[in-house]
Amino acid sequence: MIPNTQRLKNITVLYCEDEDELREVTVNILEQFIGRQLIAKDGKQGLKLFVENQDSIDLIITDLNMPNMNGIEMTKRIKDINPDVPIIVATAFSNREYLLEAINMGVDKYVLKPVNIKKLLEAMVQSLLYHELRDLYSDSLTHLPNRNALIKSINSQDKALVALINIDKFSVLNDLYGEKNGDLLLIAFAKRLEDSFSDKYKVYCSGADKFVLLAKNNTQSIESLKILCEVFIEDIDKNGIYISEYEVYLNITIGIAQANDKHAYEYAQRAVQKARVSFVQLMEYDETKFEQKEDFEENLKWIKKLKNGAIDGHFQPFFQPIVESGTEKVVKYEALIRYIEKDGTEIPPYKFLPIAKKAKLFPVIIKIMLQSVIKIIKEKNIRVAVNISYEDILNKDTYDFIFSTLESNKEEAKFLDFELLESEEIEDFDLVRKFIDNARKYGCKIGVDDFGAGYSNFNMLEALNIDFIKIDGSLIKDIDRLPKQALIVETIFGFCDKLGIKTVAEFVSSEEIYLKVKKIGITYMQGWHFGKAINKKEI
Repeated sequence: MIPNTQRLKNITVLYCEDEDELREVTVNILEQFIGRQLIAKDGKQGLKLFVENQDSIDLIITDLNMPNMNGIEMTKRIKDINPDVPIIVATAFSNREYLLEAINMGVDKYVLKPVNIKKLLEAMVQSLLYHELRDLYSDSLTHLPNRNALIKSINSQDKALVALINIDKFSVLNDLYGEKNGDLLLIAFAKRLEDSFSDKYKVYCSGADKFVLLAKNNTQSIESLKILCEVFIEDIDKNGIYISEYEVYLNITIGIAQANDKHAYEYAQRAVQKARVSFVQLMEYDETKFEQKEDFEENLKWIKKLKNGAIDGHFQPFFQPIVESGTEKVVKYEALIRYIEKDGTEIPPYKFLPIAKKAKLFPVIIKIMLQSVIKIIKEKNIRVAVNISYEDILNKDTYDFIFSTLESNKEEAKFLDFELLESEEIEDFDLVRKFIDNARKYGCKIGVDDFGAGYSNFNMLEALNIDFIKIDGSLIKDIDRLPKQALIVETIFGFCDKLGIKTVAEFVSSEEIYLKVKKIGITYMQGWHFGKAINKKEI
């Protein structure tokens, strides 16, 4: 009985066989079941056809004993090019030594001569199915086991020790060097990880720029893993990664976790997030310090405060000056929200903004801020910038509120800037362009905040026709001592300068940083070197 061959209908097969009669018979039968065949009479011709058509070849069927180049050598060279392509060998039992060697090299199936077409078709279907299933557990770029494989491995263990290694600002590197070189960088980074850790840890690729180490046995300790990771961080910071003969420097953040409850990977993710907030490169998950029951209670408390924030008067904007680079003269202020407790304690936004975002209460914030800022502009006659998220633009109620406020306050609107949060991926550029065009009718200026922090896309700057960008503070805070940071900032500035887009440097906290950023040519600066956020009475 012929197997279900439906999945063979659209595939391309490379068939290599030196026996003319057998080749002709097999080709004539296979053409009834498959979409396309490439025919070779020996291994040398087969290798040539594979090199020329590797992107379209789905399966290879080959004899082992062939002239010019045998099937073993051809298979070896093909596997060097693409280790994942399925290969079926057709061979006489007398060639069992060849067959064992081929199996050791990674061929998927074999059929004995004389070839039984039913068995050959079964082997073809099974090979394709095997590779489809393997793709579920393998990263196509690095060929490392992927997140599915990682979770499966963790769930099979009583105790798991993992390290999550994240390449910081990878989107910036992609824009800087191009996607092709970005792929080469990921491949080279994966190889460096395997060279550094594979003796005791299995390496996984759990996302485009995320890699995971999983201890191969329970004899490894967190302390020893931390030491290995510290050495790796130092090596990457000092030596970078080589691609196409160029040395690329990058930053990485590592979260380490050990657990008996299948949550080691989740805990490592939390450690990475906390490490970034704490501005450290390596952090161990500590259940006594990370999210616990009291954190959920804190979340509920803030959700209640956010819901009442529009009427209780506890949310107030504070204003940080933005100065012109050359003159150090204040040209405008950024409005930064604070929660003021009854005793006068100022609560910074990082305490409640993430909760507002998760609870879908961010529109409450923009409404409070916009109303307050319009009032301050009217009182103080100053220019003020307000943050706005992509979700605010998507939300019809918020969108309508913004423009009804601008319509009611046309004179004040001329002194208002909107800073679009760049850390959010924009899916509907037409909608954002519409927002920008409508806001400009009222004299507002539009910028992108935290450029370099998330989905940095240079094409976006031109596509949205914005007025200014704020370069993320993570690229500025160490610019006086890290040449690679300066290189990235210079690249961003050069691109913006050509487009006539103004630039603002955040986190300018010292004279040394100020002079370095000024030398690059950045238009405006913001940071503690020029002043912290102040309340409206202090302006």
